[in-house]
Amino acid sequence: MPANLNPEYRAAEAAFKKARDPQERLDHLREMLRVIPKHKGTDHLQADLKTRIKELNAELAGPRKGGARTAPPTFVHPEGAAQVALLGPPNTGKSALHDRLTGSHAAAEAYPFTTQYPQPGMFDVEDVSLQLVDLPPISPEHPVPWIANALQSADGCLFIVDVSRPGCAEETVEAIELLAERKVQLAPDWPADGQPDRADEDDPFTLWLPTVLVASKSDVVGHAREELVALEELTGLDCPVLSVSAVSGDGLVELGRWLFERLAIVRVYTKKPGGPVDDGKPYTVRRGDTVLDVARLVHRDIAASLKYARLVGGSGHQGQQVGRDHVVADGDVLELHS
Repeated sequence: MPANLNPEYRAAEAAFKKARDPQERLDHLREMLRVIPKHKGTDHLQADLKTRIKELNAELAGPRKGGARTAPPTFVHPEGAAQVALLGPPNTGKSALHDRLTGSHAAAEAYPFTTQYPQPGMFDVEDVSLQLVDLPPISPEHPVPWIANALQSADGCLFIVDVSRPGCAEETVEAIELLAERKVQLAPDWPADGQPDRADEDDPFTLWLPTVLVASKSDVVGHAREELVALEELTGLDCPVLSVSAVSGDGLVELGRWLFERLAIVRVYTKKPGGPVDDGKPYTVRRGDTVLDVARLVHRDIAASLKYARLVGGSGHQGQQVGRDHVVADGDVLELHS
């Protein structure tokens, strides 16, 4: 029996897909359940909604430790120009890489499952900062029931592998399958690639996570990139591949530049009329965003009363007046007029 979902449900579902904050996602799930047509064709979807509401409620309450809810939170609020998750099987050098890139002093030991909860840190690239979140290893021996919701705020992921480890391919396959069970699909498409066409994109609960496959110990494996390509063929992954070393630093600068480009980050600088250019961190939006999107980051009151902007640097003609819907380019300097 067809679901015949109504416009109210579709609107709530669209809002749910865009939401990144757990409480917002929970509110939209409740609205989806409230407005969904109640008939046999939606029985399965209603049950799925109820399950996800229950799970998200439990996660928002916080994990239990010793009978009380005192353990660290499982959601990291996004900061910086983008949030990138670090995923992978146990003992792949994930935490060591996170520490090298962010200075987080994340626990990195020779035994598996050192990382128990999300560990955020900031990775400086160009003149912006990317938030890297080290997450627990993905393994059947140590299931992480909250992993899907922790990834909802991520703009992409570094899937870390150690191609020198025996059983690397099997561990990678297991991790991919476990993520798929939680409706997390590793995808090759990044924001710079545009919106891909997927047959099952109508499923509101499947997260398509832009992924790059990263060999973390290129100083140990001389042909790490070639090994990664072979691993892709064995596992069925079709993602970009990179190789780095947290010990020697090989590939780390290239990794930062790659992420900056593939995340389609656009830096916009501002100045007050008659004043100098703000020499602090730029405002960051995404390719295709507009003057109004920048104004919202500056202040919501400025966005609400914005009349026009003047381009005083970057693309376009010096002093060119542009409207609220003008698409900004990387390096633009805007003078906002309300």
